Amino acid sequence: MRPGQLILPAATALLFLLSRLSLTSGCNKALCASDVSKCLLQELCQCHPSDGNCSCCKECMLCLGNLWEECCDCVGMCNPKNYDESPATSKSTVEELHRPIPSLFRALTEGEAPINMMVVSFPVSEELSHHENLVSFLESLNNQNVSVPGNTVRSSFNSQEISEHMCTVVYFDDCVSIRQCKLYCESMGGSKYRWFHNACCQCIGPECVDYGSKAVKCMNCLV
Repeated sequence: MRPGQLILPAATALLFLLSRLSLTSGCNKALCASDVSKCLLQELCQCHPSDGNCSCCKECMLCLGNLWEECCDCVGMCNPKNYDESPATSKSTVEELHRPIPSLFRALTEGEAPINMMVVSFPVSEELSHHENLVSFLESLNNQNVSVPGNTVRSSFNSQEISEHMCTVVYFDDCVSIRQCKLYCESMGGSKYRWFHNACCQCIGPECVDYGSKAVKCMNCLV
C-alpha cells in the first residue's frame, strides 16, 4: 500500500473525531482539540460513564493529563461545564452538583490517588454528626418560624447502615478558586462540593449523605 493511501484514512478518522468535538456543548475546542483527538485516536476515551460504563476513565484521565478538568466534557467523560458560582456566605460554601456521575467518581478514587489530590474516607456517622448539630441548634430556637431539616437524612438509614457506610471525599493539594473547585468536582463526577474560605476544595462522593467533612486537609492550602 502506498504512503498516500495510508494518509487518507487517518485524515478521515481525524476529521470524524474533530466533528465529535463540535457536537459537544461547552467543550473548549481551542484548548482541547489536539489532546482530545490524540486520546480518541488511541481509543482511550471510548466508554460512557453516564451509562454506567467507566472502564476507560482512568486511562482517559492519564491521557488528557493536566487538561482533564478543562477537557473531560469534550469526550463525554463529565458533564458540560457550568460557570455559575455560588456566593461565599459562610466559612465554607457547599453546593449540590446537578448531574453527578457516581461510576466516574468511584473509578478515579479507587486504588492509588491521582496526582495533586488526596482521597479520604470516613464513616457516614461522622458526617451526620455535623448535620445533627445543626438540627439541634435550629430546634433550640424558640418562637422562630424556622424550617428544620429534620431527621430525614438519618431516617433513611438504620443504625447498622450508618456504621457500615463510608463517605469518600477528595481534597486538592493546592488552593483553588470557588469556580475552579466546582469545575474540578464536576469533572470528577462528584455529587457535591465544599469550598473552604481559605481556598481549599473538597469534592464529595455519592456515598456521602450530607456535605462531607468540615476539616481542611488540602496539603498546600491549610492556612
